[in-house]
Amino acid sequence: MDRLFLDANILFSAAYRDGAGVARLWELEGCILLSSDYAIDEARRNLLDSGQVERLDQLLETVRMVPTVSLDPQIRGAVELREKDWPILGGAVSAGATHLITGDHRDFGPYFGSRLFGVLILTPRSYLVQREDSAS
Repeated sequence: MDRLFLDANILFSAAYRDGAGVARLWELEGCILLSSDYAIDEARRNLLDSGQVERLDQLLETVRMVPTVSLDPQIRGAVELREKDWPILGGAVSAGATHLITGDHRDFGPYFGSRLFGVLILTPRSYLVQREDSAS
């Protein structure tokens, strides 16, 4: 079973407008959706109106909360991320996520399709395509 850690931008995008394509992640069977207070707080700060916040709250009803954890600088090795992104990756790693789902091309883009500390970094679209391909 896939364990998907959702970055703040995924939560934001799903809540931003009703019927957002990224919300398909919530319809998948055989997946556990994970996120942390750190990611949720960032998404919530950037939403513009109460309808969007309400959509976020509804989406979060089926997301498992995991602790916010940053990886120790001594084990980070050659992975280069801005400090604000380490709690996202650390949360995914500590929660035993199989995937980190993010649209953050700036910071995670160089790692798309790669495993960092055992977690596969993918965009929502890449993950959905991968699932469709494996189902056929």
